[in-house]
Amino acid sequence: MRITETQLEIQREPFARPFAFKGSAFHEKWNMVVRLRDDQGNETVGLGGLAVLWSDAAVFSAHTEVGGNLLQASILEFALQKIRDRDYPDPPSMLCDILPQAFAYGRSITGNDQLRLTFVRIALVALDNAAWLLFAKQSGVSTFDGIIPPWVEEPLSHRQEAVAVVPTVSYTLPMNELEDILHAGAYVLKIKLGHPGDQPEMVAKDKEWLTRIHDLAKGHRSSMTDTGNILYYLDANGRYSEKSGMSELLNHADRIGALDRVILVEEPFDESVQIDVGDLPARIAADESVHSIEDVHVRAEQGYGALAIKPSGKTMSLAFEMVKAGSDLGMECFVADNGCVPLLVEWNKNIAARLPAFPGLKGGLMESNGPENYATWDRLLSEYPLPTANWLRPIDGAFRLDESYYAASGGIYESPTSYSALLRA
Repeated sequence: MRITETQLEIQREPFARPFAFKGSAFHEKWNMVVRLRDDQGNETVGLGGLAVLWSDAAVFSAHTEVGGNLLQASILEFALQKIRDRDYPDPPSMLCDILPQAFAYGRSITGNDQLRLTFVRIALVALDNAAWLLFAKQSGVSTFDGIIPPWVEEPLSHRQEAVAVVPTVSYTLPMNELEDILHAGAYVLKIKLGHPGDQPEMVAKDKEWLTRIHDLAKGHRSSMTDTGNILYYLDANGRYSEKSGMSELLNHADRIGALDRVILVEEPFDESVQIDVGDLPARIAADESVHSIEDVHVRAEQGYGALAIKPSGKTMSLAFEMVKAGSDLGMECFVADNGCVPLLVEWNKNIAARLPAFPGLKGGLMESNGPENYATWDRLLSEYPLPTANWLRPIDGAFRLDESYYAASGGIYESPTSYSALLRA
């Protein structure tokens, strides 16, 4: 795979309201559009969305929102220049070659020697996606199954008929909109924790927030969970500094009758805080603290029982490796996104659809929060290459996947004309 030409464009998509978590918020999604051409005349277009606050809160707080996005986008531009006229056997080899250089560049331009590697990985998603499409084209492959590496085929051998769509309940979401989400059939809620304030203030606000949501959700039922109850996926985004605070929150959940509904607590502690979580009364999941396969092993040793796979947040190349490592270590794998637009939702869904059913659910699990975050969601769906596909929109809280979905691989091989039209001919 020898790339002779690269192009980059930026598309900015506003959120309906500030996307609040980690004690802060951002207001729009910057989507990176990358075109690759190889020495055989093949051409592909890949997409990747930036997420500065999620990937490195220190960079986000040190710059304007636009400034942080520009820094992250410049890492992608750097990588695009470095890969030209180089030979690679496959996308993981390309990523392995460019990542150390891009990481060093990222630390230089941010002036941050402690830059989180995930800040760089998410910048490279558009390049990685375009490279996988180019690899498939060169290999004569037209299905997602065709690009799954042989060493991860077993854990990705499932074909779920339903994947739970997990909307994000950020602490700016009005309760009337949460009611609408529940009435639409959602049966797993991703509840954002980590309110602004010091630790005592944060824990108190998080307890109150969980109570409000539970009081609303406990009156709803679903046939898609083993218990019939609406289930909760708590996401603290590393805001808890001590184990005692998380214990207090979970004890509160128990007191209000919500603990048995908590199927996940994602990333409760900052990655610099090394805590064994094996004795906490919930399944703890690792997310942004996992930058590499070595990190997966560390979290497993610390008692983490689940692993967030982020094809559109850390590259598909790493996603394959993480699924393999997590499965080998007995961790429950699931998929989460970062406010993805429809095309990136489908890259995520291709992994979520092939993972084993998540414990407590009748099918797979995937966070996807487009309708809650984008006022333009209907337009974005109408611009998707297969806008009438029956698996594009959730039905009763889940993406319903039939043979047409698997045959089309979610449409990721179709030309994304609404984005590719932004590129120069």
